[in-house]
Amino acid sequence: MALSAAPASSQSLRGSAASLDLQNRVARQHDFTFIDTSERVRRFASMGLLVRLRPGRDFELHSVSFPYSRPEVALFVERLSGQYRAACGEQLVVTSLTRPTTRQPRNASSRSVHPTGMAVDLRYSRNRNCRVWLERVLTQLEATGVLEATRERYPAHYHVALFPKPYAAYVQGKSTRSAQRVQQVAYTVRSGDSLWTIARKHGTTVEVLQRTNGIRGSRIYEGQVLDLPGSR
Repeated sequence: MALSAAPASSQSLRGSAASLDLQNRVARQHDFTFIDTSERVRRFASMGLLVRLRPGRDFELHSVSFPYSRPEVALFVERLSGQYRAACGEQLVVTSLTRPTTRQPRNASSRSVHPTGMAVDLRYSRNRNCRVWLERVLTQLEATGVLEATRERYPAHYHVALFPKPYAAYVQGKSTRSAQRVQQVAYTVRSGDSLWTIARKHGTTVEVLQRTNGIRGSRIYEGQVLDLPGSR
């Protein structure tokens, strides 16, 4: 069955019945089990179907009863938290991950995908700049079809349902494009080249090429690989 992960809403973070429909449809397409007990959460973890999230420099877990998720959710938290901390200077706070159906809070939707391990809740920051950054990123990711995000009110937090296979493909695509960009700024010296002609061709200066590549004089040789500005 082909995965259908196109966003169902207008990326407002408001949530909707259509968004819940999409989250449940993706869970079925991934053939995810709605885990019903604490024991089964631990069993899924022992089988490698769920992985344990270990807090570190970029994120913390707050009152998380079951610190396990699908592997792609763990990757999402690791990537997002590093960017979040760099952008606004505080740790990302995870408040919920996998929750078995028998341990759902009273106000949880009966259609919640938390029991599948594909969802994560993130704390609503008191720092406005952090909220603006996070909401912008979640909205952008939702538009690509790799997740559905909702800003919940009681208590205030962000609910994120990640679509594992589309997200894994998204990350792989970004990694490939990044590698291609690095290749494009690595230059192999050809016969007749000089630092001046290379600098002029690539919009830089001889001094920058010398500094980037640790060259003291002007001598280069055919076949030498030079790092151009932006490759590091």
